[in-house]
Amino acid sequence: MISLKKIILSFLLFLATLSCGTDNRKVLKVGMEVGYAPFNWFQESGENGAVKISSGYAGGYDVEIAKIIADKLDMKLEIVPSDWDSLLGPAVNSGKVDLVIAGMSPTDERKKSLDFTKSYYDSDIVVVVKKDGKFKDAKTLNDFKGARITGQLNTIHYDLINQLNGVKKMPAMDNFPSMVVALNSDKIDGYMAEKPSALSAKFSDPSITYANVEGFKYNKDEVNVAIGIKKGNKELVNKVNEALDGISKEKREKLMEFAIKHQPLGKDVKRSFIGWIVEILTTYSSKFLMGTLVTIFLAIFGTFVGGLIGMIVALVNTSKKNRVLKVINYIYVLVFRGTPMIVQAMIFYYGLGQIFGINLKPLVAAMIIISINTGAYLSEIFRGGIISIDTGQYEAAISLGFTHRQAMEYVVLPQAFRNVLPAIGNEFIVNIKDSSVLFAIGVTELYTVSKQIAGTNFRYYEVFIITCVIYFILTTVFSRLVAYMEQRLDG
Repeated sequence: MISLKKIILSFLLFLATLSCGTDNRKVLKVGMEVGYAPFNWFQESGENGAVKISSGYAGGYDVEIAKIIADKLDMKLEIVPSDWDSLLGPAVNSGKVDLVIAGMSPTDERKKSLDFTKSYYDSDIVVVVKKDGKFKDAKTLNDFKGARITGQLNTIHYDLINQLNGVKKMPAMDNFPSMVVALNSDKIDGYMAEKPSALSAKFSDPSITYANVEGFKYNKDEVNVAIGIKKGNKELVNKVNEALDGISKEKREKLMEFAIKHQPLGKDVKRSFIGWIVEILTTYSSKFLMGTLVTIFLAIFGTFVGGLIGMIVALVNTSKKNRVLKVINYIYVLVFRGTPMIVQAMIFYYGLGQIFGINLKPLVAAMIIISINTGAYLSEIFRGGIISIDTGQYEAAISLGFTHRQAMEYVVLPQAFRNVLPAIGNEFIVNIKDSSVLFAIGVTELYTVSKQIAGTNFRYYEVFIITCVIYFILTTVFSRLVAYMEQRLDG
């Protein structure tokens, strides 16, 4: 059993590594979801050839391919966990990763923003269905009439649904684990997938099977998976292709068979709902704790630094001078309150890298974004608190010989802070929940951790029940702490 002391020490080392750690050795940075079994997944230990990442280990078929390529190029391999949408271009074009090895097909649309290597796995498209469902024996495009079918967002899978005659095309979904949940809960009758992913789902859930459907028309090159590289980097494309040429078809099949066989929690699937909850908590307890600590850290840091920013902005906005600063503050508040934090994070993290060549660590970028975003909201809260104090108190302080700074520091701000404390506490609670959007830039907070675990084991519902309970406990405990602080300030 991992001790709490060891976990906290590992967390502190993890923060130090992300914030200021540098490595002058030549590194091959490979981006993947680390939650798309059997191509890539998260696991707690380094068994079966898994590679160390910031919060555990990454394993799977993509990891094995990445290891071979790094060895051929004589480079040190670094796996960079990334959100799927970020892998479609921003992560590569901003220099965050060198290669995208994530079960990605080189569609014509993706070729507009990325260059691709030769295929590193030849796949087929199948329809995943319930083993005891009415479409289990489907074999042709006409056998799915009336079926509710979906596919992953921004993939060829979703487009191919149009070739199934008489189906009801459901809205696209973000990932395969969520499709498994939808299938098991009778929200859909099936979903499109590559055969390895279907085999993995079947391996994890015996109630699932897949139909090999004849008649699909598509470019085979758009289904086989390849490696994405920054547009125009032909030299790297050629080097990676040379490395792939050394991997025979037989070896690739063996690597995939090995990946499917050794995906986490895949050996014993006969468990009840509670059994799965217990098993996931037991296996990934340190992973959940690490994600929770990062979430708490970001919420505290963002609220504290954001509070300082907000107070400075509010003091400027309530003064009778500094018109230029007031205009700047107005634009700052307008922009950061008027746009979602997930959009701000994407622009800040990937935009700085792509346009200015500034490559911040995900955690550092997250700390900056959550602080600036929080500052915009708290500035208005502090402004309201300051103007709520009767002006007569400020004037009385000035008449007694106080300077403007002294009057604000000793008379106005203490009362204003007490008045706005509930709102600050509420913003802190919001930050605990809203930090989940930072998964978009690869921050391993609680929501990102949950996505990786769910994508690894196809146990979406069980994993997010655990996540929901953790968030509920966090918000409840800290709400009580804020209420206690209010009581103490009231004497």
